Amino acid sequence: MTHPVLHQYDLGPGVRAFSSTRHGGVGKGNYASFNINTYCGDNATDVESNRALLCQALGIDLCHLVYPHQVHGDVVASIDCQWMESLSPTEKRNSLEGVDAVMTNLAGVCIGVSTADCIPILLYDPTRHAICAVHAGWRGTVKRIAQKAVEAMASRYGTEAQKLRAVIGPGISLQAFEVGDEVYHEFEAAHFDMARIARRYRKWHIDLWECNRLQLMEVGILQANIQIAGICTYQRLDDFFSARRLGLNSGRIFTGIMME
Repeated sequence: MTHPVLHQYDLGPGVRAFSSTRHGGVGKGNYASFNINTYCGDNATDVESNRALLCQALGIDLCHLVYPHQVHGDVVASIDCQWMESLSPTEKRNSLEGVDAVMTNLAGVCIGVSTADCIPILLYDPTRHAICAVHAGWRGTVKRIAQKAVEAMASRYGTEAQKLRAVIGPGISLQAFEVGDEVYHEFEAAHFDMARIARRYRKWHIDLWECNRLQLMEVGILQANIQIAGICTYQRLDDFFSARRLGLNSGRIFTGIMME
């Protein structure tokens, strides 16, 4: 029987956190085999089948699987009872346009983000019982979306950063993330510690894992509470989607979190 193969994270009891792999779905070609993203050109029937398989594995209804249409920005959206119960499917979809981080304090709702070299970040507040999923590509990283997500959780739920547990999921590594000088200068202009996050080989390389880890620590998350998956999507193409390897018309990793 087909079922999604998930890379799991341990954030403690009562919460499920994971990244999907390329295995256990019905997708084909550059979408093979497990992709649930509706915005990357995949066959709609295959996407819906994979969404159903994931919800079955999580034990939730399809309407309890929530992810945004990301645009490499820094907008954080909140999913509450009013959103779940009062908005139509079209209104829900529209509310998630141009959103790159999603948070909720509702149990039984799986929120997540889609990536294929960008950095997914999961946040869990075991004290306030709140979660957040963040999409941090290089543009979002420059905009400090991870820090803005923590600040949004503090404003909405009273989250204290030192109580948070975080996961930095599969994404492109320093060794594989070669960039032009203009990208290096954007990080430099945003006052990042370039000696810690950049290396010069033939061209500049940026360490997005480390850059986001440092951001999370700057806002108060304890180093011991930050997990780094250490999975380079560019190098692990057999198991994880990579847009740099496959092109934009390919599948996406879904990194999700849900309180039970």
